[in-house]
Amino acid sequence: QVQLVESGGGLVQAGGSLRLSCAASGSIFRINTMGWYRQSPGKQRELVADITRGGSTNFADSVKGRFTISRDNAKNMVYLQMNCLKPEDTAVYYCNADNFNGPVVTTHWGQGTQVTVSS
Repeated sequence: QVQLVESGGGLVQAGGSLRLSCAASGSIFRINTMGWYRQSPGKQRELVADITRGGSTNFADSVKGRFTISRDNAKNMVYLQMNCLKPEDTAVYYCNADNFNGPVVTTHWGQGTQVTVSS
């Protein structure tokens, strides 16, 4: 089993910045894509950004130009730098990782970290 632990959430004013971190541990074979999703009350969980092992990135349109994602493959960590935060960024942010064990792929989620942006 793979455990994902997020940190770095909190309360920030609009226009501010936060940096989220996620550490993967446990029965890691080869983690390919790692990413961040978010979910606010009454809404479905949505992709914020993800990054492949080789460094290719993908962002939701709503965060392009404001958020960056990076990872440290040696440490099995992924980061989300969030700048110019808006109240609509308020949500629980979840770390996600795909663990490849040969042909078997398992998807794992963290417990989530709350991000609250005040206006």
